[in-house]
Amino acid sequence: MEERGTHGEGGGEVRARLKDIADQAGVSEATVSRVLNGKPGVAESTRQAVLTALDVLGYDRPSRLRRKSAGLVGLIVPELTNPIFPAFAQIIENSLAQNGYTPVLCTQVAGGVHEDDYVQMLLERGVAGIIFISGLHADTTTDPDRYIALRDRGLPLVLVNGYIEGVDAPFISNDDVASMGLALEHLVSLGHREIGLAVGPDRYVPVIRKIAGFRHSMQELTGRSDVDDLIERSLFTVEGGATAAGRLLDRGATAVVCGSDLMALGAIREARKRGLQVPRDFSVVGYDDSTLIAFTDPPLTTVRQSVNAMSAATVRALLDEIAGQPSPRAEYVFRPELVVRGSTGAVRRR
Repeated sequence: MEERGTHGEGGGEVRARLKDIADQAGVSEATVSRVLNGKPGVAESTRQAVLTALDVLGYDRPSRLRRKSAGLVGLIVPELTNPIFPAFAQIIENSLAQNGYTPVLCTQVAGGVHEDDYVQMLLERGVAGIIFISGLHADTTTDPDRYIALRDRGLPLVLVNGYIEGVDAPFISNDDVASMGLALEHLVSLGHREIGLAVGPDRYVPVIRKIAGFRHSMQELTGRSDVDDLIERSLFTVEGGATAAGRLLDRGATAVVCGSDLMALGAIREARKRGLQVPRDFSVVGYDDSTLIAFTDPPLTTVRQSVNAMSAATVRALLDEIAGQPSPRAEYVFRPELVVRGSTGAVRRR
């Protein structure tokens, strides 16, 4: 945005933009004008504050002030129908761009482009590194050689929400075991004992960990060690949640903890289909705290992933890898938070 005169067409709009940027940066309009027009006499810290304000407000930088790309970074995510994945992608993409990198978003859908094909396309474009979110690395049946081969060629990688032993890369994960503890403590405090777990296929690392956490917390909080009949494996979809909840309701469950918010919405739908009210007759806990979940009917009680902190750690780890200062090889596990809303209530014996 070049500053033009304050008279004539566009003058008022430019003036308003200058004031917005000045207010955001905490400087005068004259200082903003000097920065935008490349005039001398502005401290570097002040110049950066103005440019940051420009970015925050969504204004385009003048061409001479635009960052030169430090390179491309691949970001491979599952389908965007689950709102948690766009949430990760948005924060990571923005952080990469602020550090001068151009993110390349690759989304996977059933029957679409395979992760390996995306990787090949990214390699052909000379990417500086790749971030995988809930990719094949989360599947215990996956051959780790695909990631080992990438590391052998020196490509920086960071893998989110999944873990494979023997891959020389940092892993960033939500604490799935702790998530189950938070959800079950809440439900048990409301008097529930017949609590079901609705999750996806148990070949995935996060599902395996959720089941382990569920077993441990049910034993610890209710003294029940045999919980096989309270665990339903389905799909991470609304329909999968409805199917799992139906089976659990048939077995007398008064509450369910779901492996995703979408599954939780399906569980609520199934309860209503049976003439039950949530939470009066059936309590439902989701997982992720994805966008708009606070505005469902009823607002969903859910386990919130630390998306902001996990995304920041992911970008920092990748940038360190690219800079030749690799993070210690470990899985960095982030503790979630239980957000209590309107889909859980005291047990009501049916």
